[in-house]
Amino acid sequence: MPTANPIAHFRLAFALCLITLAVNLQAPLYTAYADLSGQGAAATAVAFSGYVLGVIPVLLLLGGLADRVGRRPLILVALALSMLATLLTLLAPGLETLAVARLLLGLGTGLASATATAYMSELMPGSAPGRAANWVTASTSLGFGLGAALTSVFLLQGPTLTPGSFPLHLALATVALIAAWRLPDRRADRHSPMLRLPAYPDGSLAYGFAILLAWACVGLVIALLPSILRQHGLSAWSGFSTFCVISCGLLFQPLARRLPSARATLLGLSILPCGYALLAWGAMQGQLAAVLAGAVVASSACYGFIYLGGLAAVNQLAGSEKTRASAGFFLLAYLGFSLPVILTGMLSDHLGPNTALLIFGAALLLGCLAVAGVLASSERDVRLSAR
Repeated sequence: MPTANPIAHFRLAFALCLITLAVNLQAPLYTAYADLSGQGAAATAVAFSGYVLGVIPVLLLLGGLADRVGRRPLILVALALSMLATLLTLLAPGLETLAVARLLLGLGTGLASATATAYMSELMPGSAPGRAANWVTASTSLGFGLGAALTSVFLLQGPTLTPGSFPLHLALATVALIAAWRLPDRRADRHSPMLRLPAYPDGSLAYGFAILLAWACVGLVIALLPSILRQHGLSAWSGFSTFCVISCGLLFQPLARRLPSARATLLGLSILPCGYALLAWGAMQGQLAAVLAGAVVASSACYGFIYLGGLAAVNQLAGSEKTRASAGFFLLAYLGFSLPVILTGMLSDHLGPNTALLIFGAALLLGCLAVAGVLASSERDVRLSAR
């Protein structure tokens, strides 16, 4: 076990924030990259989904890597990959470079996710159960949204393909790399099994499909909303919509923790279509306030009630297979983050962005009703069994 250090968990949280900050750093520039490459919404969505191609192999095949090589090396490699992705888009902006950068960012996030909660727990010995997960959730949720917001701040000063947020990230990530370099680490187990496939305990699939729907909404906001906002002269503000739909979920996490897991997830599924409807209407009408308000409402579901409620339920159902069950949960989450976004991008190119938003909204509503029905039925069965 790592030696106790009163500030070690702060250093790890800082590193996790910088790893995830890079993930959406280029989000407000997606439309500019597409114009530069002569492509449309579908190609942008495919480049955006390169991130998932990096994450999924780690979730599927490398679940035991942290035990095999140690936890600190994975954090250091993830930081280095995030810096390389930022450097590539700084030196050669374009949709092709974005696809490569997103792949690197997916690999880095996957490596960090594979060990973050366990590592934080080891750096906070004696803490209350769940406190380490709270630190990881807070630092990563802040990072995912903050990168896009920083880029938008710089773009408000004038259009550019190389905003100041890129070198700022490189500087801060260098500090994080130095801080993480001397983090204490556990002894590696060279004989630990590398392959740990995801698992779905009985009753967990509904929670997996709930996060799939939630993160599909997040992916659409990040990948496709900038081109829609540009029609109303609001593309420079798209980073703030990304920040709202991700990081504002932090405000609702304390409430989500106090609710039973199934109730929190059901509440999120009821909120999500409402938040999306407000966001989509604002995007189609060019109403920035409605876009940002809808993003905050959707975020309460995506990174508040559904995220924490679903993950807590899956871990409870998993018994001794928590690592594999968590991997299964995030596998569905990242599939939602990519495939629906690509399909909606194709619809946008062929039918127009407004029609694509309406079709996505209808599918989202039907999906939320179906998953909520399964969860509600399951909860009734549990209560009847208890009686």
